Amino acid sequence: MTIVNCPNCQKQVEWVATSVFRPFCSKTCQLVDLGEWADEAKSIPCGANKDQETIKIPDLDIEDIEAMLSEQSEDFFKE
Repeated sequence: MTIVNCPNCQKQVEWVATSVFRPFCSKTCQLVDLGEWADEAKSIPCGANKDQETIKIPDLDIEDIEAMLSEQSEDFFKE
């Protein structure tokens, strides 16, 4: 049997199907953790780099877009 520590209070929890709040020891610890995620106190780092060069989207008006779409084949809009 595997024993893990509750991520919130560090109490030991059995990792079994009957431990309904695993890896948490209780509903309270589970909700405390959820609240931290909701308040953005916790986050998963993403691969985006704030110093990375931003992509410039070309300035197109509706006529430019319509012209590009008219160049597409008939089956372009079909699934």
